[in-house]
Amino acid sequence: MTRLVHLSDLHFGRTAPELLDPLLRAVNAAEPDLVAVTGDFTQRARRSQYRDARAFLRRLKAPWMAVPGNHDVSLDNLWLRFVRPYRRYRRFITEEMMPVKHLPGLTVVGFNTVDRFRWQRGKIRWLQMRQACRIFSESKGLNVVLAHHPFEQDPDVEKSLMRDADQAIERLSECGAHVVLSGHLHRWRTEPFLSRKHGAQVLQVHVGTGLSTRLRGQENDFAILDLESHSASIRRMIAREKHFVEDERRHYSFGENGWERSPDWPVRSEPSPRHDAPIN
Repeated sequence: MTRLVHLSDLHFGRTAPELLDPLLRAVNAAEPDLVAVTGDFTQRARRSQYRDARAFLRRLKAPWMAVPGNHDVSLDNLWLRFVRPYRRYRRFITEEMMPVKHLPGLTVVGFNTVDRFRWQRGKIRWLQMRQACRIFSESKGLNVVLAHHPFEQDPDVEKSLMRDADQAIERLSECGAHVVLSGHLHRWRTEPFLSRKHGAQVLQVHVGTGLSTRLRGQENDFAILDLESHSASIRRMIAREKHFVEDERRHYSFGENGWERSPDWPVRSEPSPRHDAPIN
């Protein structure tokens, strides 16, 4: 079993400072094999905000990987936004714009869905999609995608969905993706995507904001995922009285019809041991 922690939308520059240490304690206490951060490290892509984000990452005990969010490119410095949009992200977070990690029984690929020419709406980079599908074709275990922008959202969401998001889910279903982790909306959602051609082949885990005060009627949260070859357990951890506690737990099994909710699936009670995997 491999354990992931999924964080998103930290928004340094507009955080609840009293949640910083509790979030770090909760993430480190989970002893994940990998921490996946799906963008919006900063509120306005300023150097001071990036420094705070980098300091946060350095306090994580587990390896981590990340993708950028729309807030991670400058809004008020137009030259930087249009000419060097990822300069500060590359300097303070990572040079990798399509990170790939291989863990025991798990392959994780990160997508950059930021569109420098739009403030909120993301975009699919089809070259990254082709590269991810090639990687997944060589994988023997579960395949996980990280993306800041969701590939599906509820009808009441005011933000625009990514262009060609439906086509992207069809393509991910065809090429063997099993789980998509995303953020952006500051809302929790965990359920399978329903592909027109392939059914419930891809499970979405969409978390809210780990630290930001920009809430959308929900608590600050993050997710803990315990993944095996044909099963997934997802726990939602929410902020309550300066602590993060378990609020919800869902279990899914993967079979002929794709992902189906399975409340009887057992959960690992102890953190997993360290693995010798290429997760630098």
